[in-house]
Amino acid sequence: MADTLVAMRADDQTIARFDMPEGSGWCVLWNHSVEGFPVTDCYENRGGQMVLVRSHQPDFAAGLGHIPGRGRQVSDGAGGYWILDIDEPVPGNAYVLRPGAGPVDHRLQVGDTVVSLSAVAARQRVRIELTGE
Repeated sequence: MADTLVAMRADDQTIARFDMPEGSGWCVLWNHSVEGFPVTDCYENRGGQMVLVRSHQPDFAAGLGHIPGRGRQVSDGAGGYWILDIDEPVPGNAYVLRPGAGPVDHRLQVGDTVVSLSAVAARQRVRIELTGE
């Protein structure tokens, strides 16, 4: 069986589905609700396990920041920073996100493909799951 990344609404409607072979990755992008700049969290399929590997944050705005001992913070060269080597498995290979409306625009990016979760499920429960379908 191939691994699949699925984003699904609480009513079981599939928003996005991507083949996600071992070693491949994806990111969840959104715009900070106060400052408006983009934030990125990136994941990988490691042996069928969803693993948070890195995060990009252009500022130390509300709700953002590096937690010592959880990855390492490095400059992005443009005033922001990357948190690298987080390497944190996601329990149950899934989590629930409630995409923000309007300019927050939570998006799922796989390669060059970007799907707006907010456009189809703003303020609704969306389950993002890596499954062995």
